[in-house]
Amino acid sequence: MTAPTETAIGTPARVSPSASVLGSVRDAAARLGTEPEIVDLLSTSWRELRAQLPVRMDNRKIQIFEGYRVQHNGARGPYKGGIRFHLSADIDEVRALAMLMTYKCALMELPYGGAKGGVMCDPARMSDTELNRLSRTYMQHIHMILGLNRDIPAPDMGTNAQTMAWLMDAYGQLHGHTPGIVTGKPVELGGSYGRDQATGRGTAVCMREHARSERIDPRDIRVVIQGYGNVGSWTARIASEYGFMVIAVSDVKGGICNPDGIDIAQLDRHFAIARSVAGFEGAEPITNDQILELDCDYLVPAAIGEVITGRNAANIRARVVVEAANHPVTPDADEILARRGITVLPDIIVNAGGVTVSYFEWTQNIQVFRWPLERVNEELENRMLSAFGQLMARAAKDGTRPRQAAFDIALDRVATAIRLRGFV
Repeated sequence: MTAPTETAIGTPARVSPSASVLGSVRDAAARLGTEPEIVDLLSTSWRELRAQLPVRMDNRKIQIFEGYRVQHNGARGPYKGGIRFHLSADIDEVRALAMLMTYKCALMELPYGGAKGGVMCDPARMSDTELNRLSRTYMQHIHMILGLNRDIPAPDMGTNAQTMAWLMDAYGQLHGHTPGIVTGKPVELGGSYGRDQATGRGTAVCMREHARSERIDPRDIRVVIQGYGNVGSWTARIASEYGFMVIAVSDVKGGICNPDGIDIAQLDRHFAIARSVAGFEGAEPITNDQILELDCDYLVPAAIGEVITGRNAANIRARVVVEAANHPVTPDADEILARRGITVLPDIIVNAGGVTVSYFEWTQNIQVFRWPLERVNEELENRMLSAFGQLMARAAKDGTRPRQAAFDIALDRVATAIRLRGFV
């Protein structure tokens, strides 16, 4: 891993998200002997669009937001990647996430390149009508670089099926009805069954397969999940179905812990009323900082990026970190965890269930034929099992960490597509 730079007082400087991803790619290129020209090509994005988004708010005032769509590399197919509405969704974060999508799609053998979109806003402080206007304004500024076989957005942090419905409608008003232009839509508008739970299901499958590789019964594995949004909550539900003992979860309002295990069905009933895990009577309160440092077997950061850093990595007491969020472990923390013998299952495999079912949705839209939920889940499991098995076999064969093996496989596939197309 590329070492972080030093500040004037000798402490490691923060490595930007895009520099972190690029460090993993360059390390993989060194192991594979990838041509420098290909590394240069993949070190920057093919296209980065920045848009000024003026939106009339409910108070009748105009607020100007900043939005982006980054298309990193399309050698393997149309660009694919979510749209994030978050205050931290600046150009570097969006660029890093677009890079990750290139390698995630390659690792899962999906016929896509990598892209990402972002709007710097706080959706929690906006009404539905304001979010509707923002979504449509954003689409008006990026529609010209999208297309059913060019670039297909999806939901990400701060966006959901409703956002995708607004985006699809805005695109349709300009280009005609095109349900496949976005994925993660409501089922009633051409969305796929199983899309909401897909990322959490993929995470739980990775946990189950890792437990099998260690020959450990899931009932003997204590799981801590930071984040109880779409990804974290579905991970908790499906992991519990597999037999894992979830002992702690958290959201933005706080966390809860019960060493004897949390009844997830009861927690969901509480959450439906309180809109938070905080206050659940079947567990004790805990902070979001404390939850990361609990003694457990699997720690699942499922909320935001960069929550495990050089500052707290020495305090992590999990055996395995399962990266359900994008980029939750910084490069310096990755090195500290490796030295301490803590396995990190990387985000580009763990949270790939979402883009995989988005691929299924896209194919269903093209065929105008809907799959039943059972087929969606079966196809997702088969792809997760194949990709996870290849990753772990590569790591064992080469004596590398899972993250290194993942990038080795993914970069090799992207580089092969680049060579075949004659880009270099």
